[in-house]
Amino acid sequence: MIIKSVILSGGSGTRLWPASRESYPKQLLPLTGERSLLQETAVRLDNFVGAEVDPRPLIVTNEEYRFIIAEQLRQIGVSSPQIVLEPCGRNTAPALTLAALAAHGEGDPVLLVMPADHVIADLGAFQRAIAEGGELAAGGALVTFGIVPDRAETGYGYIRGGAILAEGSQGRALAEFVEKPDRDTAQRYLESGEYFWNSGIFMMKASVWLRAIERFNPDMASACTVAYAGCTPDADFIRLEQGAFERCPSDSIDYAVMERLSDAPELGQGVVVPMAAGWSDVGAWDALWAVSDKDSDGNAARGEVMFEGCRNTLVHSASRLVAAIGCEDMIVVETPDAVMVAHKDHTQDVKKVVARLKAEGRSLTQSHRKVYRPWGWYDSIDEGERFQVKRIVVNPGAKLSLQMHHHRAEHWIVVKGTAEVTNGERSFLLGENESTYIPLGHTHRLANPGKVPLEIIEVQSGSYLGEDDIVRFEDTYGRGCA
Repeated sequence: MIIKSVILSGGSGTRLWPASRESYPKQLLPLTGERSLLQETAVRLDNFVGAEVDPRPLIVTNEEYRFIIAEQLRQIGVSSPQIVLEPCGRNTAPALTLAALAAHGEGDPVLLVMPADHVIADLGAFQRAIAEGGELAAGGALVTFGIVPDRAETGYGYIRGGAILAEGSQGRALAEFVEKPDRDTAQRYLESGEYFWNSGIFMMKASVWLRAIERFNPDMASACTVAYAGCTPDADFIRLEQGAFERCPSDSIDYAVMERLSDAPELGQGVVVPMAAGWSDVGAWDALWAVSDKDSDGNAARGEVMFEGCRNTLVHSASRLVAAIGCEDMIVVETPDAVMVAHKDHTQDVKKVVARLKAEGRSLTQSHRKVYRPWGWYDSIDEGERFQVKRIVVNPGAKLSLQMHHHRAEHWIVVKGTAEVTNGERSFLLGENESTYIPLGHTHRLANPGKVPLEIIEVQSGSYLGEDDIVRFEDTYGRGCA
């Protein structure tokens, strides 16, 4: 048996605003440790015992996250990942179908399907559940994992387990999926011992999923097959045929297949394997507090934080010291461009703030002040009428597009590393403490020929400073050119 990780990384995670933004969602953030949730997911089967694990995870995501994901995987030593780029969101069932099509020609492995934004505290318990689920999936079952509930939770869907499959096994027949319950119903579920939280984690052979989706949703199977057949390889990325995928129906793994297995038992048995592994989908800030390390007063901190007389409070600081005084059951989240303060009982209302910001046309829901690009990142550190100052870091060997601006001029000052500059007809090197001026309308490019990150300060001046004032003539990363 060969197990292949399939990581679904398309969500925007707006309930963790302001740390999570649409262009940099929660799965890309290091919320519980040094690594991001995506990175933690990618190494979740490291040192797995009992089966061979394909070292190349398959990630299904969208165009916007592709370079960030590739860089984060490179940072943790994951080589040659397969990154399938969806032209548009179509929910989890098409994403899994694409992954199954990609994996089916590689020996029909057992797919371990995981959302990229979950926390697993007990890795040993997780791997033991996966080992059991993998054996069942290798035998043709379609397996989901039910989280053993420790409270009457109304925020999750549930799975009811049926008869135990065999003596000594934890696996149960999959009886039914049920929607989020009210408080009394959730309490009955907890007391019965038959119900589990729906984790959104699955295992099945690639061929088994493809047969099932062909049976239950042939339009989806056809659209994904055509989109994948017309794909274009691009380094680590697999670009789908856009038109075909846009015609694909949207549905979840649960609704498209798992809830309908009783209608077609010949496709494979539906199974739920209980899992008690400190799981959380980190759906809101109070959920992050619950899974975070805490001091003796129940306080959790990330970044530079000082507590004085606080209890059961989470403070998340991204850029400066945050001092919390006399706070109880509070959430405080600081980023360079926004601060959010909430009582733990009201963290679900963050989505109302996000909705208001979107209605007002504010960019605070879309991106951070610090913006990641395929060549590195920039941070807009100051701005005013007719000027903007950016700190720009270019990765070793990377370069920006050859470009021109209609409405702004730029000054570049090198503060670290060596810059290779194209400025009009000239190309030259700049060292630390050297600078150049890019007049309005001049073709220019910045590159890092060195082996350490290049850091510059860019001062823009002009009548319009928007990111859309750019004409690209040449680009290494497949972005549109004139």
